[in-house]
Amino acid sequence: MSVQTESAQQSPGSGNTGQNGKGLPLAVYLLAFSLFAMGSAEFLLAGVLPDVADDLNISLSSAGALISAFAIGVVIGGPPLAVLTLRWPRRTTLVATQVLFAVCVAIGLVTDSYAVLLITRFVLGLAYAGFWAVAAVTAISLVPADRTARASGVVVSGLSVAMVAGGPAGAMLSHFTGWRGGFWGVVALTVLGTVLTLVAVPATRATEEPSVKRELRTMRKPQLWVVYLATLLSTAAYMISYNYLAAFLTDITGIDSVWVPAILTLFGVGAFVGLSVGGRTADGRPHFAFLLGAGGILVCSVLLAALADHVLAVVPLVLLLGIAGFVLNPAIYGRVFAIASQAPTLAGSTAVSMFQLGISIVPALAGVALGAGAGLTAIPWIGAALALLTVPVVLADRAASRKEAQA
Repeated sequence: MSVQTESAQQSPGSGNTGQNGKGLPLAVYLLAFSLFAMGSAEFLLAGVLPDVADDLNISLSSAGALISAFAIGVVIGGPPLAVLTLRWPRRTTLVATQVLFAVCVAIGLVTDSYAVLLITRFVLGLAYAGFWAVAAVTAISLVPADRTARASGVVVSGLSVAMVAGGPAGAMLSHFTGWRGGFWGVVALTVLGTVLTLVAVPATRATEEPSVKRELRTMRKPQLWVVYLATLLSTAAYMISYNYLAAFLTDITGIDSVWVPAILTLFGVGAFVGLSVGGRTADGRPHFAFLLGAGGILVCSVLLAALADHVLAVVPLVLLLGIAGFVLNPAIYGRVFAIASQAPTLAGSTAVSMFQLGISIVPALAGVALGAGAGLTAIPWIGAALALLTVPVVLADRAASRKEAQA
């Protein structure tokens, strides 16, 4: 796979890892740090939502709309932003989106206007999607072709660290300083990430004139949208269980609420392990990693539902679900950039949107089941069904890939 629109002082995939052996360049890890800083804002808000509602004198559901505004910004804002910044050097785009993110967080913190806060959350989602997509493209442009999935996996691991540490740490800081305190921490980390990007991420130069028409033409490939469908289904498959895990653990498994944060952290630890395993597997066998992840989500979800009242089974299953869910993330990026090498920025931003869309449909799916009178054990069964639907989609992509290779 090659990225033909830009390179990092040399041709893409030429192996400038910045170190010996099969390691990755420092810039890849710094991009992961920046994604951690920005991603912490996504996971932090849920932990301080009641405080936000009380402070702004709004209902809890209105405060919850701030989460939705962020998600909408990610889903619909990323691809247009990718087109608008297509001719910019990648480092310029990375810095611009980080600055926009930090400024919007700060504006939201110095206002008491719910409307202003709602708008800033939408713009945060847009900037977040833009940074995430360009960071992944930048990372794969700095490594040889046999390490692209691993590089994108390391970048995305910033989100698992945000889930495990960023959100909880921000919520703890907010407990002592008020809900704004945690978000000021996000601003500080994002500013630090911006400086590190300027200092340590290599400048890029175009080796081929960027073309909006070429990127849009590449986006018409049906196989690309097959991968996007697999992305949406698999993301929803594990996130539906994760999002309702706290209630599941306390109401069904009977675990004391004091242990819930620690068990949720296990999911994040599993996500980190899954990204590491998936990154090393997906470079050589992307469809194997895809199927391994989907199959793992299926098995873990079924076992969660069947063994819901057995603590000793549920706790390790949470860890395994995190591993299975994130094993396939590097494979997703590997397939997207392999199919759409002529449109890495737009294809990458659309992949980010599909991740977020998969997360966004979870409340609707769960709401239908719970509204119909089903118990919380129905949630992992829905996850299992979504994982099962992912399998034939992945097999279709594998068949098309083999057919193309034989042509």
